[in-house]
Amino acid sequence: MMHQKEPDFRKTAETLTGRERSCPQWGILKFLKSFLKPHECHRCFSDMLLSRFVALFIFYFTAGSGTTTDDTYNDFAEEENTPQLDYKDPQWCHSPSLPNGEVICYSPRGPSYRSTLGTRCEMSCDRGYRLMGKSSVNCLANRRWSGTAYCRRVRCRVLHLIPYGRYTCTHGFMVDSRCDFTCRPGYRIEGEHSQTCQPNGFWSGAHPVCSDTDPPKIKCPPSRLKVAEPGKLTAMVTWDRPTATDTADKSLEIILVGQEPGTDFKEGASIIRYKVYDQARNRAACKFIVRVEVRRCPELSAPMHGFLTCSSDRNNYGATCEYHCDGGYELKGTASRVCQFSRNWGGEAAECVPMEIKTDVKTTAALLDQFYDKRRLLIMSAPNISDPDYQLQNIMIQKSDCGLDLRHVTVIELLGSQPRETGRIKESLLAPEVIEGLRQVFRISRFYFSMVLLDKLGMDRERFITPMASDELFSYIDSFLLDEEERERLELHRDFCD
Repeated sequence: MMHQKEPDFRKTAETLTGRERSCPQWGILKFLKSFLKPHECHRCFSDMLLSRFVALFIFYFTAGSGTTTDDTYNDFAEEENTPQLDYKDPQWCHSPSLPNGEVICYSPRGPSYRSTLGTRCEMSCDRGYRLMGKSSVNCLANRRWSGTAYCRRVRCRVLHLIPYGRYTCTHGFMVDSRCDFTCRPGYRIEGEHSQTCQPNGFWSGAHPVCSDTDPPKIKCPPSRLKVAEPGKLTAMVTWDRPTATDTADKSLEIILVGQEPGTDFKEGASIIRYKVYDQARNRAACKFIVRVEVRRCPELSAPMHGFLTCSSDRNNYGATCEYHCDGGYELKGTASRVCQFSRNWGGEAAECVPMEIKTDVKTTAALLDQFYDKRRLLIMSAPNISDPDYQLQNIMIQKSDCGLDLRHVTVIELLGSQPRETGRIKESLLAPEVIEGLRQVFRISRFYFSMVLLDKLGMDRERFITPMASDELFSYIDSFLLDEEERERLELHRDFCD
């Protein structure tokens, strides 16, 4: 049987930990394991040596090391200080507390215990606080809780200022704090008027905005009345451009709807409107009335055997009316009248009286001057009063005397030969010098029937050598001798001779 080398007991003892050195049982067990391994095949021998080695090891460890159990390693001290597990101790762990929160504990010994071994406590925070750490802890054997927790105040993020507005909060940015939004004058809240900080740290609702919904203000000038200028149907009206204000904008767009100031307005009422828009296209408007009054005089009546020509609108303030007489009549009285501001006509009314023809003049020029620009002349000549052409024409002229008068035609008769030659206008006789002058100026023969038609300027316009029916004569005069105004008056008085 081979003998193994005997182990070094001192070296083996030095390899023991503090706990093994302090506790003989632990040291012996480890030592025996290390020692007996090489001898496992010799059970008998191992059993024999067991008691020997135990006694030897204990002696060596306690005496040769030079130490005592009181100076052993700290691990053992902790093991020695670890209390015995006691499920009945009501204060095994310190009493749990959670500022700004609530602790609800479940103990094996019943609801009256909060700190016994094995107790489980649930942590929760008050409203406005958030739990940080463990939501559930247990009382452990080392008399400590399995975790820690605390309640931290919940805050919502800082609200941004809204353009053109502000907000005020009841409790800052804490939970349940309400922030109310207001806008500057001229703006209105669109959206929620307030937001509340919620327990989850977010604000309720959406962020509102301040919108310009307040329309601008504009004031138009007062309505005005203007009298038309003399001789006109219009009046120039001016006013100051209205100003507009807005609580939000300084730059405003003012639009005129209607006639510009400083221009001529027609008679009657004109509505002037102004519109204004702010930058948000809010609209305001105002209006006023411009009234132009045309002062008028009573309508003037045309004189008997005459007519009126008036300027402007005939009877408005400043209008002038002139009196005119028909052919064969002359004006007596004021030739024109003016409508005054007082609505009365100036002067007195004129009248048309039969034209007085002076036949006792000694020259042809003196006779013709009376008709210049007033009457037309129809000079009828015949060898004698018994001439058949003359007699036929004379009958037709007498029947058409009214028509000739409407056309301002005066008939002069030259009859016979010298020395018994006669000339007349109706019943008034002409001087021999005047008769001779007419024949020479207009080349009128004494030896046959003829007619010469002169216009108002004394110009020879047409000659006839045979009798003319009234309709033919009138047609020629109307077509070639009357002006436009005379034709219009003739149409108005055409039925006068019927």
